[in-house]
Amino acid sequence: MTELLPSTSPAAVDAFAAPADTAPPLFNTLPLDPKLLRAVADAGYVAMTPIQAKAIPIVLAGRDVMGAAQTGTGKTAAFTIPLLQKMLRHENASMSPARHPVRALVLAPTRELADQVANNVKTYAKHTQLRSTVVFGGIDMKPQTLVLKGGVEVLIATPGRLLDHIEAKNAVLNQVEYVVLDEADRMLDIGFLPDLQRILSYLPKARQTLLFSATFSPEIRKLANSYLQDPVLVEVARPNATATNVEQRFYSTVDDDKRAVIRQLLKSRALSQALIFVNSKLGCARLARSFERDGLRTQALHGDKSQDERLKALAAFKAGEVDLLVATDVAARGLDIADLPAVFNFDVPFNAEDYVHRIGRTGRAGASGLAVTLVTRDDARLVADIEQLIKKKIEIEPFDLEDDRPVRRPPRQRDDEADRAFGPAAAPAAASAPLRRAPVAVANGDPFFDRPYEPSASAATTAPAWESASRATLAASPAAAARGLSPNIRPKKKVASLLGGGR
Repeated sequence: MTELLPSTSPAAVDAFAAPADTAPPLFNTLPLDPKLLRAVADAGYVAMTPIQAKAIPIVLAGRDVMGAAQTGTGKTAAFTIPLLQKMLRHENASMSPARHPVRALVLAPTRELADQVANNVKTYAKHTQLRSTVVFGGIDMKPQTLVLKGGVEVLIATPGRLLDHIEAKNAVLNQVEYVVLDEADRMLDIGFLPDLQRILSYLPKARQTLLFSATFSPEIRKLANSYLQDPVLVEVARPNATATNVEQRFYSTVDDDKRAVIRQLLKSRALSQALIFVNSKLGCARLARSFERDGLRTQALHGDKSQDERLKALAAFKAGEVDLLVATDVAARGLDIADLPAVFNFDVPFNAEDYVHRIGRTGRAGASGLAVTLVTRDDARLVADIEQLIKKKIEIEPFDLEDDRPVRRPPRQRDDEADRAFGPAAAPAAASAPLRRAPVAVANGDPFFDRPYEPSASAATTAPAWESASRATLAASPAAAARGLSPNIRPKKKVASLLGGGR
């Protein structure tokens, strides 16, 4: 069992020493209720991951925890299972909402991560009377309000939507005993710090707070100092480290060849599925349409999609109905996609920490994976930031692209063909002469409309309409004709002197 260090500063409670190479501990060795152990066994869990083996006993002991682990190592179960164990004392079958107040609050930065945590909570609590729900933006509040009014013990939420329910008095948090900040660094990156501070101000001071993240920055430690009491720092890997079971490759290319590089790697490596990350929502939609035209089953996942569209795209990808999922960093955090063979960084991420999270979507739960990053000449600074973060030298390899486009004949070859066809003297002229199309016969022509114009006999004797009008004007005004004025000029009308006229 991990030693509990009684320091008041998380910086003083440094990383725990890695355990010796022994068999991983089993879940049935933990002091858990049989209902929880049964649910864990139903989920196929037997042995604990390192973060679970270290964090679960500390959470059960009632200590605040800062948990740092590589993404995909089971952080969600590390805080969900012990909190459910501690809340079993409040378990009851009453239908009254007052008997089911919110006891545990889990905050997540994205809708997808919140929905995933909620699914895990339901899996572990399915044999208990504990209720749980998830609230996030992008969908109607009314169904969420009905569930909250009915009472839940575990509430998983994104900060923005939770504040909406608090202001509408749908969520009462004065009996919260446990708070979890999942992927806290991401919440700070996207500007949720003011919302976090407001939410935490509604909670009781006496509570157990857990903070889990794949990366620890100085801002995260500052947040922990403000809201965690005597926290224990649990690290099973160096902060900001990438998974060792993921093959990382960096290929030098140009923007126009990136799509061809991905298609060639999919074919050469026999990859059945892949997750492709881009930096912009517009680029995400365009790239997805391009791969769709290439004949690959493709879906796009970005912030401009409705929540229903995002969940459907993710479900189709998990079910194997989609070959490629093109996504922005909205899918880089916390998404658990089993047996994902490869991740492609079509664009090098602007934030180096996002690289760790992106490639963490593959190689999960001990499986192997491939992470390919396509690098152009403009990405040198971004690659240097990644090197500085992961403390590892990055080797950028050239990529031999198989050009399957039609071969264009060089000019000399076209001249040789002209020599053979027309002779040497005619070759330059034949090569430079413009192509002329043979006249095309028009079928089913109309003899009336095809013949040239022939003036009629009456046209020679009949004056045009405008000349007839001119003659009529001259006949009506002999004075104008005498003055030599044009027949098209009308004579001035006489106006009374009171209105500015004259005689």
